[in-house]
Amino acid sequence: MDLQVGRLLSPPSGMALKPSNNIWIRRQQCPCGDWKCYIRFEGDDQASVGLHLATNETASSSSSLSSGTEPIFTPYVGQVFRSDEEAFEYYSNFARKNGFSIRKARSTESQNLGIYRRDFVCYRSGFNQPRKKANVEHPRDRKSVRCGCDAKLYLTKEIVAGVVQWYVSQFSNVHNHELLEDDQVRLLPAYRKIQMADQERILLLSKAGFPVNRIVKLLELEKGIQPGQLPFIEKDVRNFIRTCKKTVQENDALLSEKRENDILELLEACRAMADKEADFSYNYTSDENEKVGNIAWSYADSAGAFSVFGDVITFDTTYRSITYGLSLGIWFGTDNYGKAIVFGCALLKDDSADSFAWALQTFVRFMRGRHPQTIVSDIDSGLRDAVARELPNTKHTISIWHVLSKLSSWFSAKLGSHYGDFKMEIDMLCQLESMEDFEHQWNLMLGRFGLAADKHAALLFSYRTSWPISFVRGCFLARAMTAEYSKSVDAFLKRIISSQTCLQVFFEQVVIASRFGNSPIENFQYMPLKTCMPMEEHARIILTPYAFNVLQHEIVLSLQYAMDEMANGSYLVRHYKKMDGECFVIWIPEDEQIHCSCKEFEHSGLLCRHSIRVLVAKNFFQIPDKYFPLRWRLESSLVSLDAQNITENTNECVQAFHSLAATLLTESLASKERFDFVHKELVGMIDNVRNIPTADEAVFDTANNLADCEVVGTSLSWCIRYMFKLYRNSEQQSLWHDTSVGSFSLISI
Repeated sequence: MDLQVGRLLSPPSGMALKPSNNIWIRRQQCPCGDWKCYIRFEGDDQASVGLHLATNETASSSSSLSSGTEPIFTPYVGQVFRSDEEAFEYYSNFARKNGFSIRKARSTESQNLGIYRRDFVCYRSGFNQPRKKANVEHPRDRKSVRCGCDAKLYLTKEIVAGVVQWYVSQFSNVHNHELLEDDQVRLLPAYRKIQMADQERILLLSKAGFPVNRIVKLLELEKGIQPGQLPFIEKDVRNFIRTCKKTVQENDALLSEKRENDILELLEACRAMADKEADFSYNYTSDENEKVGNIAWSYADSAGAFSVFGDVITFDTTYRSITYGLSLGIWFGTDNYGKAIVFGCALLKDDSADSFAWALQTFVRFMRGRHPQTIVSDIDSGLRDAVARELPNTKHTISIWHVLSKLSSWFSAKLGSHYGDFKMEIDMLCQLESMEDFEHQWNLMLGRFGLAADKHAALLFSYRTSWPISFVRGCFLARAMTAEYSKSVDAFLKRIISSQTCLQVFFEQVVIASRFGNSPIENFQYMPLKTCMPMEEHARIILTPYAFNVLQHEIVLSLQYAMDEMANGSYLVRHYKKMDGECFVIWIPEDEQIHCSCKEFEHSGLLCRHSIRVLVAKNFFQIPDKYFPLRWRLESSLVSLDAQNITENTNECVQAFHSLAATLLTESLASKERFDFVHKELVGMIDNVRNIPTADEAVFDTANNLADCEVVGTSLSWCIRYMFKLYRNSEQQSLWHDTSVGSFSLISI
């Protein structure tokens, strides 16, 4: 039974489970293999961790007053509330703080006002009426907790200026019984509530055959709290399971039927898509009863895209289906604009090595037998075994962002206030360039934080060849380890899986999102030069704006590095201020080869600042063509040729405007009078442009794009010359400067 099956149930009032429209959740099973251990991801409902959180869990959920963070004072006669429920919540929080609980007593109703009086009393108010004893041999004689306590709060409704409000008409805080301490009052029935996350976990463990006492102990272990500190007791768990048992059985039958029908509908959708698009591919497995097990599919453009961008793929398996009990796997790549693109999807019946092996075999067939150079995934022993078996020549790496997302679940409860220091040290270790340094510093860190015997620390160390920078620096990753790419993948996943209630809708959403030709390229923009170096201008012509931006950053930083020639054609390159972090660059002039010890080109496909520094010293005005990989070039874009032509023409227009704007800025700063005139004219021009209707077409019509740019550029140039002509014959003004001019950007036009 799936972890979130409780969301599909309908238990009685008081423990109602909210239905969910979303059929997907993140996989919560911890890769350490311990059945007691599961992962909580950032953004999910977090179970309380630590004793202080567990003991205050119920208090925090019931203490949210209508006034936000308003402190709880003793109620008084005449106190006004917006509603009777608000008053009950206020009185309930006051009662918990003072060692008792309350209940609703009588209410009085009239024909005109409806209910106009509410009585709230102490839970020990009144006396139990004697009941007729059951006709059994040994009837239970339960002692009543009611002792005639007179503590109470009475509300009366009134209408003031047409607004309904409730005021306290009577209040008494005199009790004839002992009030409880905080560690006792939390166990009163009114405050014993099983939170949503705990309800789901209880149902899962009960389905697996765990008795109630073991369920309670397991929850205590997971939360890291002392026995007896849960905000509920075994009796509450037993009652909850008994109440839900029948509903669980009924929903299991409904889920099985829904699962089979929806999977068949998905299979039919794949067949229909294959008939419609010749290059669409799909495959599936079935058991002896002809029930579908695994399904995988790939899109018409995927094989072509893989031939250019299939060197590095990300196989994301972090989500699973709530309703269908299937794991979701999506193959991603990164295009030459740094965007995540979809190669295909798989729905797997389980997370075993055999299922992953089938998925990888199918994917290779979809991609016409081609294997990726590198595959990036989450930590999973089954997937690691499958990659080693099916893709023996492919480098398997673990996403550093998946590793970091698990640290809080693994170590925050154990380390407590020291977790922040631990997290900082992990971040530092991830950036070390030497494998020996990583292993040495790792062992020192385990000793400092007392984690030498920790199973999760041992798990991370066993995967060390796959995730720290020092171990994966030499393998090509096409910047798939960057935070930007990770966010791109995460945003794509959340966009296609949010609020999807069936597999067919999910399939249609992925089809739309995976259309490469329709994908908007937000990076089509003019990239200004930052240096006067010819190699920078040459790179801008060849690379996409995304790749050029990365390389441009390295070109700019290369100016801050010094170079010392060593023996055998090698160079020591280091920052002019920093004494550490120097790199060795080897230059082979015969075939214009350059290699740097930082291995940035091998890692990302773009040259590093150290190599650029040596090329500049060797009087290279252009970077050798071999260091512009096809995957980062403009010519390898997946968008249509027309879209590229529009972009090129638009870039020419932008360059023209930039040049004119720069001239206008220089001339207008010569005097205050010039600046005032130019500012006035530009404001009027912008207002006029904004009043011109816009069309939905891309910037300009494709056929007339460049011609229109020339006309506009000529007109603007004439306007600028005309404005300057008014001043050139006038008396020269003194150079005027004001700090406010510095914040005025004419380039925005």
